[in-house]
Order: sequence, then C-alpha cells, then structure tokens
Amino acid sequence: MLHAKTENGQTCFTVSRPRLDAGVARMLKAEFERLMPGAADEIELDLSNVGFIDSAGIGALVGCKKLAEPTRRLVISGLSPSVERVFRLTRMDQVFKIAPAATA
Repeated sequence: MLHAKTENGQTCFTVSRPRLDAGVARMLKAEFERLMPGAADEIELDLSNVGFIDSAGIGALVGCKKLAEPTRRLVISGLSPSVERVFRLTRMDQVFKIAPAATA
C-alpha cells in the first residue's frame, strides 16, 4: 500500500491504492506507523494514485499526521481534482501542508 523512497533528507511515501476509504484506512495508518522509524525528518505523502477519498481516508491521514508530528514534518502531494475538492470541502487543506507533486 505504501512505497517508501528516501532521497536528500526527505522520505516520500507513495500510496499505491486508487481509493482511500473505510476498507483501507486502518491498513494505511498501520503501514505508515510501521515505516515511520526509518523515515527522514521531512515526509511527503504522495496521493497521486488516489482518485477517491472518504471520511475514513481523511481520518487515516489525520492519524498519520499525528504520528509524524511534532518531530517530523508531513506534506501531502499529488492530489487529483476530486481528492483536492474533498480536502477543500472538509477544510483539510488548512490542516495539511499541500504540495503540487511528489518531490522525492
């Protein structure tokens, strides 16, 4: 579900699933927690493969943010138009730092 790549002091976790919903939310958070010890201080969560997100998916991302911070910085990247719309409607675009695309 998550593929990790570390370069130049930044770890990029790429979500491989097309949907972040109730069926995968718990698994995403568990995998993120499992990979955290090897992550750099700068973490990018690349959602470019995700075309759908629901409240459970948003909840999992909030859980990932809580796991990462305050010792690490988490940035979300690669939002599709539909996922970006959900972020705006739920005001999660004000909770997360959002970058246009994966940089690592």
